[in-house]
Amino acid sequence: QVQLVESGGGLVQAGGSLRLSCAVSGIFFRINTMGWYRQAPGKQRELVAGITSGGNTNYADSVKGRFTISRDNAKNTMYLQMNSLKPEDTAVYYCNVRSQSMNNYWGQGTQVIVSS
Repeated sequence: QVQLVESGGGLVQAGGSLRLSCAVSGIFFRINTMGWYRQAPGKQRELVAGITSGGNTNYADSVKGRFTISRDNAKNTMYLQMNSLKPEDTAVYYCNVRSQSMNNYWGQGTQVIVSS
């Protein structure tokens, strides 16, 4: 059974930092991409950052230069380092794994609240 467990969310002041982690287990397929998405109240879920199996990364324009996605294959863990946080970064953050057959797997989400 595939499990993705996020951690590291919380309340932080604007300008602060958080690091999210996503521990992945039960993978029995080849991974295409991994990524972080977020969903703010009343808004659609959006891609924040993605990383391919080859290590190529992409970011939403709104987080470029502030967020960094990485993965530790030995620990089966993905990270999102978030710096210079803004109130508009407030959302529930979800980690995602997409298989090469394009099946998506999601974590339960972790709340990030940035106060002004």
